[in-house]
Amino acid sequence: MKYTATFIICLFLTFNFNFAQTAKKEVDNYPAYLIHVDYGYQIPSGDLADRFGNNSNIGAGILYKTKNNWLLGADGHVMFGTDIKENFASNLLTAGGFVLGINGLYAELDTREQGLYFMGKIGRLFSMNSVNPNTGFTVLLGAGYLQHKIQIEDRNSAVPQFQDEYRKGYDRLTSGLAFSQFVGYTHLSLNRRVNFYIGIEAIQAFTQGRRSTNFNTQTDGTGSRTDILFGPRVGWILPIYREPSDRFYTD
Repeated sequence: MKYTATFIICLFLTFNFNFAQTAKKEVDNYPAYLIHVDYGYQIPSGDLADRFGNNSNIGAGILYKTKNNWLLGADGHVMFGTDIKENFASNLLTAGGFVLGINGLYAELDTREQGLYFMGKIGRLFSMNSVNPNTGFTVLLGAGYLQHKIQIEDRNSAVPQFQDEYRKGYDRLTSGLAFSQFVGYTHLSLNRRVNFYIGIEAIQAFTQGRRSTNFNTQTDGTGSRTDILFGPRVGWILPIYREPSDRFYTD
């Protein structure tokens, strides 16, 4: 993560240097709607690290930037990964560690992490560039909802336990209240063609299992959990400005 932080700092210094050397105009700091799409790579911690490995996510959202660079908006993301650590089907495994189907053959199973989260966001863009006040370090705080489960697909439909309603006893569906923090760099170019952000995001979710029973252990599946995610995020922005106004100066 130190390399990500170093990269963000280098980007900030590079753009500020270029603006100071080459900019010929001063831009008003006017309000804007910032529509964005992004990608994140997340490392789990807490209870989530016992169930899943690292994952990716993609999402979209919108922020309203005020004239004073306050930010308010919302976003949503879907999570996906293939590293399943929890042995959710221990009662079905043979001595060799496989699941046997009703056809007498080893079942062909696809398992993956599947999740989503929605957040309301509030924050601020801290501009340190008089030439372009729409660019600078960005801090965002969020609150919302997070959900995850083990997606189980039986390719040949050979395991009755993984069909229809029975599958719910194995999927470990979990959801609950979540909070997020983002620190990074936002760049909205003077010519409006290069607009992006990059930074580090952390999520803490206070969740609960939503299945009454875990079938493999025959134990309660509604326990409370603390699920944590942390990792870099990069996004592309489509800014829609309100009443833009440029001021040009000549010698």
